[in-house]
Amino acid sequence: MDLHWLKPLLGRSAPFTTVYLDATASQVAGDHEAADRWKTLRRHLEQQGAAPAVLDEIGERVSQPDGRRGPHGRVLVADADGVVVDRLLATPPAVSQAEHGPVPALLPAVRAVDETVSVLLVAIDRTGADLTRWRMGEREPLAGSETVTGEHDDVHKTREGGLSRRSQSRARDSWERNAEQVAAVLDRRVADDPPDLVVLSGDGRAATLLREAVGQAVTERLVEVPGGGRGEGIHVEPFRDHLGEAVATLRAHRRAAALARYSESIGRGDGAVSTLEDVVDVLRRGQVDLLVLGVDGLPALEACQLWVGPEPLELAVTRDDLDAIGVTGTVRQMSAPVALLRAAVGQDARLVFAEAGEADVHGGVGAVLRWSDTSTPGGSLLSQSADRSRVRSLG
Repeated sequence: MDLHWLKPLLGRSAPFTTVYLDATASQVAGDHEAADRWKTLRRHLEQQGAAPAVLDEIGERVSQPDGRRGPHGRVLVADADGVVVDRLLATPPAVSQAEHGPVPALLPAVRAVDETVSVLLVAIDRTGADLTRWRMGEREPLAGSETVTGEHDDVHKTREGGLSRRSQSRARDSWERNAEQVAAVLDRRVADDPPDLVVLSGDGRAATLLREAVGQAVTERLVEVPGGGRGEGIHVEPFRDHLGEAVATLRAHRRAAALARYSESIGRGDGAVSTLEDVVDVLRRGQVDLLVLGVDGLPALEACQLWVGPEPLELAVTRDDLDAIGVTGTVRQMSAPVALLRAAVGQDARLVFAEAGEADVHGGVGAVLRWSDTSTPGGSLLSQSADRSRVRSLG
């Protein structure tokens, strides 16, 4: 999972207000139901001392329709000045909850958030195609669209008269030329800004011709989803269901690949570490490419406190360890999962949760490394200075 959506929280001032809300609109109350749930949470936050101005902003956001009609959730995180994170969740929480305190209550939200998947949707017919960019899993999914119109307009076969074979041949030729023009544009768009998925839908013959004409970069990302297309008569909701299934399949493959990479590295004793102490060590040095959290170990991990400094990569198991690395400024204790996530965001690391039996995660946490050297716990790979440059210094 990409943690980029948490970056706005780095360097923000406490206290934080975290709202984890069932945003599903009922058929009777509509969007007002989410606002009613918020009123109950607001009273709880007022008792905890949350600022009225911050609560007003959250309430205003919650009262606005979010455009989703099926079951879904929403997470909002505000700092002392206002809302910083506002993200939709595919699955609503079993119980809406809110918390006000020195750090954001991120773990439940991170577990529920869908990883962002960038999609280039190609709705095609025999005259051209509409190309639309989506970012699935984010608050504002639509990014932009364009229309590609083929220059060949003889697309209808003639079934009557002596010239029918010639007309049919011209029509097939027009389909092919139009598909080639769409393919050329699609190849350029994917080369310029590669999406995670290219989703193809519409006329079956045109789709077949396009698949034959596109380059390797498109083919590697291409999935065909039924139910979409151009013009009127498209059943939007069934198509979106099919699109959601394709995106869910990609997310599942990503997750499986991430866990396989971790297990392989741990198995050969090279390129990965486990235990809280070792993961803290490699996070502090900016070595982590993938943070692994074991679901079974989360309760024990949440009970642990780490020492942190002003910067995301300033973390340690003990106060003495933090002093030993020369941390200056305000230091404090922070819940281990939040401190680990903070450090992971600060070095652009990704995250994956491991269910019971999926990976060997000692102490509830592990990590796959970008680079390793002889001072890395259990590491023996040569240091790669190019990877070191990717570490972010974010306050």
